[in-house]
Amino acid sequence: MITEKNIRKIPKYIIELIKQKDKNKKQDGNTRFYKYFTKYNNELCEVTVAVRNYYKKWFCKQVIVHGIHSDKCYLQDIMRVMSYYKVGWYREGISRYPKYQDYDWGWQYDNYFNMTEPEIVNKDYILTLPEYKYSAIDKYDYCNTLKYLRFYEKYPQAELLVKIGLSNLATSKQILQKCAKDKSFCKWIYKNQEELKKHNCYISSIIRAYNKNCSIKEIYDYDRFNLEFSREGNFTRLKAMLKENEKETFLKYIVKQKTNGYSYIDYLNACEYLGLDMNEEKHRYPHNFKKWHDIRIDQYHTQKAIEDEKARKELYNKFKNVADKYLSLERLLVKDDYVCLIAKSPAQLIFEGEQLNHCVGRMGYDQKFIREETLIFFIRNRLEPNTPFVTLEYSLKNHKVLQCYAYGDTRPAEQVLEFVNKTWLPYANRKIKKLAV
Repeated sequence: MITEKNIRKIPKYIIELIKQKDKNKKQDGNTRFYKYFTKYNNELCEVTVAVRNYYKKWFCKQVIVHGIHSDKCYLQDIMRVMSYYKVGWYREGISRYPKYQDYDWGWQYDNYFNMTEPEIVNKDYILTLPEYKYSAIDKYDYCNTLKYLRFYEKYPQAELLVKIGLSNLATSKQILQKCAKDKSFCKWIYKNQEELKKHNCYISSIIRAYNKNCSIKEIYDYDRFNLEFSREGNFTRLKAMLKENEKETFLKYIVKQKTNGYSYIDYLNACEYLGLDMNEEKHRYPHNFKKWHDIRIDQYHTQKAIEDEKARKELYNKFKNVADKYLSLERLLVKDDYVCLIAKSPAQLIFEGEQLNHCVGRMGYDQKFIREETLIFFIRNRLEPNTPFVTLEYSLKNHKVLQCYAYGDTRPAEQVLEFVNKTWLPYANRKIKKLAV
């Protein structure tokens, strides 16, 4: 077991490696962190190094040391405040007076001060140690390296998971215990590795898929929809429709038909508009949902389209007035990869729905729009602003995104969701506040 007396200075070659890595980072006076591995008292240790620039000088020092077999970690000149870390630089002459984070080596329990973000500068060093020569640590995709090695020591099967690209499972005690006891489970994991890479399943879902010998995707889709369905405020319309103990049947039906709750709501609204009895099995659970969904939506659309010219003109005028009112919520900045455009007419909704194969132009979204209940926006690639790409529905009451779908009601790419939730949504909410003044 290591103590603070075992801690040595940072080797010169490690300092040079850190300097090389740090050249590529923004050096604006803020503290950066890196990690390296070494041995103290014959124990593999993970050392966290703090780096900072001050008046064109570059400083680095050890602030955290974790030992692989130690239940304590050792700290110097660092404090954790909520989820942030504060480093004291009094010893280096950066601070005029010592602060509360400036202190000599002390200890804390190992599960504290376990940073996962810093880049490791000498990961290959671990492979030079005989006990970790076959650990496949060079293929491990995450930063919690010490955690993985601790599992590897107890469960060598972790190496197989890493080698086949399932690093996310290599630190799951439940998965590793089952691999150690059940060779058939190991074979099943190997056989289904591609599916497991595609779907970030819960551990319990993976075990259930193995025990039931069913599709991983089916279990994944069921669990994901069950979680979404169970959240308060989601699918209130559907929950009111379901009879006692019918939830399980409904969830399995949605997954089997490869659809989602929003499409079923559109189908339900269309059927009720057409006067169909939804208590009948053939209407409630059609054998081919997509086929009958499209038929009922088209029938609904046809009936809705039979309107006199005066009413149509009034609808378009009301729609335009609302679009003009909230035009400032559009985002068209050159620095963004995507743009966000507000729908400006019911015809645009219909075109969007036809091009992306969803119901935005056929299920009363135009009426919700003119009542200012929700707004419809089109997310487009900045270089192709006229090509339908992703559609989102925004709640004016709750100031949040209700739906955001790409072609065929599929989930957009993560880059698109990041733009919607982290760039456009805060921007739109700021604009809404100004409109309310």
